[in-house]
Amino acid sequence: MRKKLVVGNWKMNGSLAGNAQLLLGLAENPPVDAVDVAVCPPFVYLGQAASGLDGCGIVLGAQNLAAFAGGAYTGEISASMLRDLGCEWVIVGHSERRGYFGESDALVVEKLRVALAAGLRPIVCVGETLAQRESGLAEQVVGAQVDALTQGLPDADAKSIVLAYEPVWAIGTGRTATPEQAQEMHVFIRQRLSAGGWLGEEVRVLYGGSVTADNASLLFGKPDIDGALVGGASLVAGNFLAICAAAARVSSGI
Repeated sequence: MRKKLVVGNWKMNGSLAGNAQLLLGLAENPPVDAVDVAVCPPFVYLGQAASGLDGCGIVLGAQNLAAFAGGAYTGEISASMLRDLGCEWVIVGHSERRGYFGESDALVVEKLRVALAAGLRPIVCVGETLAQRESGLAEQVVGAQVDALTQGLPDADAKSIVLAYEPVWAIGTGRTATPEQAQEMHVFIRQRLSAGGWLGEEVRVLYGGSVTADNASLLFGKPDIDGALVGGASLVAGNFLAICAAAARVSSGI
């Protein structure tokens, strides 16, 4: 059985004072036995988050990494630096990286190679825009993003990689794919992984698109949704822990 995973992506939010309160709330009672939980703060707050979460079972992740192992790349952060700070996870290919910064499928695969070589576990994002969905291209777009992974990496890497389906039209908009829409795309992703030579049934696939405490249980109740990549709701400890608790309840059959 695939264990549920809930990941908080703080994006470009936070302050030392605000983070301290958030981390204190997160560390109080996370349901980490029944579900894996991680948070991904901005780079500059990774050290603070590592200290604030120490011993509570919530692990640390990063929002991005360089495609280079090191060297003269001003402003970049390497995989080894992230490991040095205690990161276990790293988000790769988020729709905002693809859309705002032009990250291609090829660059995403290169970042995956670097992350895996350093012992980081990547969370690879795939998803379509509203225009692409309304044009009937959702599966074509997501399929191409998944194919880039299976064609660019050996199937042995699959056990260390998590995918996150994020319909771009449902990120930060308050709109959410229905549980049925999300389940349908998750099934498609697994089938596409298997067609590419990976064991699709063994890969965890998260949903990321305006996940809240109110809709989490319905989403997690679908058999192919293995957790969530949470944006705005991860900035409030109570909301994020409620999503984690929903994942734990579903995992326990409650």
